[in-house]
Amino acid sequence: MNKWSRRAFIGAGVAGGAALVVGVAIRPGNPVDSLAKDAAVEGEQLINAWVKIGEDNVVTAITPHTEMGQGALSTLAQMLADEMDADWDKVEVMSAPANGDYVSSEMARLFVAPDLDVGAWLEPTVDGVFKNLSYMMDLYLTGGSFSIRSTGQRGMRVAGAAAREMLVAAAADAWDVPAGEITTEKSRLYHKASGKSADYADFAVAAADQSLPAKPTLKTVDEFKLMGTSAQRLDIPSKVNGTAQYGIDATVPGQKMKYAAVLSSPVPGAVADSMDDAEARSMRGVETVLDMGSFIAVVADSYWHAQQAVNAVSVTYSQTPTDGLDQAGMFATFDKALNDAGANGGDTLFEQGNTGRALEKASTVIEAEYQVPFLAHACMEPMNCTVWIRDGKADFWLGTQAPLRCRTAAADILDIGLDDITIHMQQMGGGFGRRSATDMVEMAARVAKEVGGGPLKLIWSREEDIQKAAYRNATTSRFRGGLDEAGKPVAWDNVFLFHNDPADASFVSYYDTGSQHIRALSDVDLPLPFWAWRSVDHSQHGFFVESFVDEMAQAAGKDPVEFRLSMLGNSPRFATVLKKAAAMADWGSAQPAGHGRGVALVRSFNTIVAMVAEVDMTRGAPRVRKVFCCADPGYAMNPDGFTAQMEGGIIYGLTAALHGEISIRNGAVEQSNFHDYEMVRMDEAPDIVVEIINGNPEDIGGGGEPGTPPIAPAVANAIFNATGVRPRKLPLSGQSFSV
Repeated sequence: MNKWSRRAFIGAGVAGGAALVVGVAIRPGNPVDSLAKDAAVEGEQLINAWVKIGEDNVVTAITPHTEMGQGALSTLAQMLADEMDADWDKVEVMSAPANGDYVSSEMARLFVAPDLDVGAWLEPTVDGVFKNLSYMMDLYLTGGSFSIRSTGQRGMRVAGAAAREMLVAAAADAWDVPAGEITTEKSRLYHKASGKSADYADFAVAAADQSLPAKPTLKTVDEFKLMGTSAQRLDIPSKVNGTAQYGIDATVPGQKMKYAAVLSSPVPGAVADSMDDAEARSMRGVETVLDMGSFIAVVADSYWHAQQAVNAVSVTYSQTPTDGLDQAGMFATFDKALNDAGANGGDTLFEQGNTGRALEKASTVIEAEYQVPFLAHACMEPMNCTVWIRDGKADFWLGTQAPLRCRTAAADILDIGLDDITIHMQQMGGGFGRRSATDMVEMAARVAKEVGGGPLKLIWSREEDIQKAAYRNATTSRFRGGLDEAGKPVAWDNVFLFHNDPADASFVSYYDTGSQHIRALSDVDLPLPFWAWRSVDHSQHGFFVESFVDEMAQAAGKDPVEFRLSMLGNSPRFATVLKKAAAMADWGSAQPAGHGRGVALVRSFNTIVAMVAEVDMTRGAPRVRKVFCCADPGYAMNPDGFTAQMEGGIIYGLTAALHGEISIRNGAVEQSNFHDYEMVRMDEAPDIVVEIINGNPEDIGGGGEPGTPPIAPAVANAIFNATGVRPRKLPLSGQSFSV
C-alpha cells in the first residue's frame, strides 16, 4: 500500500482562489481523478468534495443529489452547516458537477452494509471500496429516500465536522494557542483569552495543510443548533421570484434553438412499418421528419410547430404479441400464474415457522386477493432534454435524478468519451422516480446526432408522457391468514407477482403473526415497461398488507387499532406511532352516519408511518375529509420540510388510491391526459395533520417516500368502516359502495 499523506483521510486543497474544499480521499488508482489534479498533490485522489469556503465567508455545500421540490439539498446543507458551526445566513448549496468526480458512496454503503462500523485506521480502505463501487454504478442518484440518511449522516455531517476541526487547527497554529481553547460560531473562530477572532475565510487556505483523523467528532443531539430546526429552505426564493431554472427552461444564449416533438409507438415493442409525413413536412417551421424506429421525431423552429406537425404524421406499426391484450386479459394471466404456483410455488422471500401446518390448525382462516393497476408518474413538468453536439463534445441540459447514468447513456449513443459530455443539471418539476430514467437523454442525443447544427430541445407532450412511458407495475397479491380460538394470529401466507425494490417491502416482521411465508413470482411478462414509482413496491404492499390486517381484525372481532397493537409487543416504536395517530384522530369516538375511519401502519425507507383517514360515503363515492399522520423517521432534521414531504406523499398516494389507473386496450394505454388520468385537486384535498416522533436519532429514515404507502389502505379501511363493503382493488373511485 502506498503511504497515506496528511490528506489521505479527510483531504483538503485550494480550489478557486481562497476557497477550501473538503472531501474524503482514497488510495491512488481510483478512476475518478478530475478533482485530484486541482486539489491534491501527486499520487492522491480527492473525491466527494462536500464543502467550500469563499473569500466572502460564504460556505457552499456541494451535494451528489439533485433538487426536485423535496428540499433535500437545503437539509443536507443544514446538516453540514450545523457540524461546521456555519452561519446559516451565509450558506449556499449546489448539486455537484456530473463529471464522475462525485458519487454517492454513502448511499452504496447504506444499501449494501448499513451496520458496518470500522475503526479509524481501516475507514479509508472501506470508504475507498464503496467509492469504487459507487463509481462503477454511476451512483449519483436522488431517490429511495436516501439523501438525508446516507449522504447527510455519513457525508455532510462528517465533512462539516472535518472542516471545522481543520479551521480550528489552522487558527491554533497561527495564534499559538491550544486548539481546545478555540470556539466557533456562525462561521467565525474565537479565542476568548487573547480576544482574537477571525472569519473562516481568513484561515481557509491554511486549513488545507492540516491533517485530520478519519472520523472527526460529531455533535450529539443536545448540541445541535440547526439540525432538528425548520431552517429556511434555500431553494424557495428562486421559486418565488421566478429565477429557478427547470429543464424545460433551458436555452443556450447566442444560439438559435431547434425543437423536437416525438411520437412513439402506442404498443411497446412495435416499430414504424410506414408513415405518411407529407403534410407534416409542408407545415410552417418544420425542418425535417425522422423515422427513428421506435419513435417519429419532427424538428422545427419552435415546439408548437414541431408538435403540430408530429400530430399530422400518419404511422402504421409492426405487430407485437400484445396487440390484442386488454386489462382483463392481463389480470387473467396474473391469476393463472398464481393458480399454477399453488401453496408453495414461487421464490420464498421470508419464512418463519411452518405456515402450512399453522393454517391447518387455525380455528379461523381468512383469504383475500388484492389488485392494483399500472400507474403513471405524471410529473407536472413534461419530460424534456436539451442537447448541443459540437467539436466532438456534447452538452445536455435537463432535470434528472441520475446525472451520471445520463452521461453514460449519452456517451453510448454518441460514441464519445465520458469526459467529453457535460450534464447541466436543472431543477425538476417533479421526479417521483420517473426522472431517474435516461430515455430523454437517449432520444435527444439520437435526434440531435441525426440533424446536426445548433442546440436542440426535445419535449414530450403530455399525451406521450401518459401513454408511452414506463410505469409502476400492475400486480396481484394473495393472502391466507390464520387465527386461533382467541382471535390471535398464528399464520401469515402471502404470494404476489413481481418482486422489485425495496426487497423487504412485503415483509411484516414488526407484526407478531405467528408463522410467516412470503413468496414472489417474477417470471410473468408485463405488457408495459416498468420503472420506479414513488415508494416503489411499498406503494403496493402497503395497500395489500394493511388491508389484509384489517380483514384479520374483522375476523377476530377486534378493533383495528387494538388488533394491530396486540401484534406489536416486540415493536415498541411502531406501537408508539400507532397510538399517537389514533389519539390524534380521536379513534373510537362516534362518526356521523355514512362516515368511517380507517387506519394503516407502514414502515418504509426506515421511517414508521401511521395514518388514520376519515371518509364521507354519504354520496356513495369516497370523499376523504381528514388525514391524521404520525411519523417516526428516527430524527427529523428539518421538521417543516419533513412535514411537507408527508403531506405531499399523502396527496400523491391519494391520487393513486382514488383515481390512478393506466389501463390497456389492444395492447396500448387508454389514458392520454389529466382529463382521463385524474389528479386529486384542491377541492378534493383533505385536511392533513402531521405529528413527528423522533424515536431514534442514531437510525434515521427517509422523508420523500414514506408518506405515500399508508394512505390507500387507510382510506380503503375507512370505506369498509362506513359501508361494510371491503375494497380489494384500486382505484377506489368508480367502484360501487352502498352505505
